[in-house]
Amino acid sequence: MELLVLQRIVALLKADAAVSALVGTKIYDRPPHENGEPAVASPYISLGPHDGLSEDSDDCMDLIELTFQVDAWSWGDGVAYSRAEVSNIAAAVRKCLHRQEITITGASVEIQHQMTRVMRDPDGETNHAAITFTAAIDA
Repeated sequence: MELLVLQRIVALLKADAAVSALVGTKIYDRPPHENGEPAVASPYISLGPHDGLSEDSDDCMDLIELTFQVDAWSWGDGVAYSRAEVSNIAAAVRKCLHRQEITITGASVEIQHQMTRVMRDPDGETNHAAITFTAAIDA
């Protein structure tokens, strides 16, 4: 179930006009790699780690709390250099997914934004936003 939710997340991001305006079609579960490194031009979005936690609710429903991360990547000159580009992408991702309600194989899923972290990667050039969400899945 969790993988179906993550596949839908990628589809939602690809269908969003504001996100597409910033990264085009470069939205991946896992970006293409060459020699162990992502082979994608800046900027782009990829899915980061995810965790699923089963919970029993008071009304005997089977709930899964999925925590997942969406990563935005940017490097280069001008706005890409200053973290502004990756921050704009993170804001668009948040707006696209926060409070989104979807149905996956009959299960109701509600997505909530938890936190956004913007940082410069250790290479000193890559700006990275880690946008964390939870999805409550009523399985």
